[in-house]
Amino acid sequence: MDARVKPVTAQAAEQSAIARPSQSEAEAAIRVLIAWAGDDPAREGLLDTPRRVAKAYGEFFAGYDQDPKPILDRTFKDVGGYDDIVLVRDIPFHSHCEHHMVPFVGKAHIAYLPHDGVVGLSKLARLVEVFARRLQTQENLTAQIIDALNENLGPRGAAVMLDAEHMCMTMRGVHAHGVSTVTHRFTGVFAEDRIEQDRFFAMVGKR
Repeated sequence: MDARVKPVTAQAAEQSAIARPSQSEAEAAIRVLIAWAGDDPAREGLLDTPRRVAKAYGEFFAGYDQDPKPILDRTFKDVGGYDDIVLVRDIPFHSHCEHHMVPFVGKAHIAYLPHDGVVGLSKLARLVEVFARRLQTQENLTAQIIDALNENLGPRGAAVMLDAEHMCMTMRGVHAHGVSTVTHRFTGVFAEDRIEQDRFFAMVGKR
């Protein structure tokens, strides 16, 4: 594991130790930002904005209160001896850049080679959502997804690819529209065997 990427369990412990501000404190902070932006938080159209923003943030960052382990806990062993690639591609996700707190939006492709059963296909989409609904970098998000998959499912190999557009590049800075960022990571058989990597890319449609 990359030393720069904190293990899932270590992240959970660190997050649980953080004292969260109250709802009223969060709303007060939003009023300060509105005033800093140059508008009047007491203006009629903005009176209820702090409450709405705090509620929206609760949805955007719900992943901090979610644990990937229960999602991947149940596996199915009666798969007729199937032991080849299981791939779920084009999983839509949206996350927020931890540097500017603006969205990045894209699709995730997850594959694994079963070891002792398979997991429900919808669980892989839920796994992506757990980590996407946090402040993230795309690189870290890629690593967290595959680490959780390996830790909880124990496959013979796993592959994760994310393809996303970052609003921090389109809405600000260089204003580069339509730019796609691709990250991927392989473990186990996928990391050791170039043929398996090529199969993954072909199945995803990237080759």
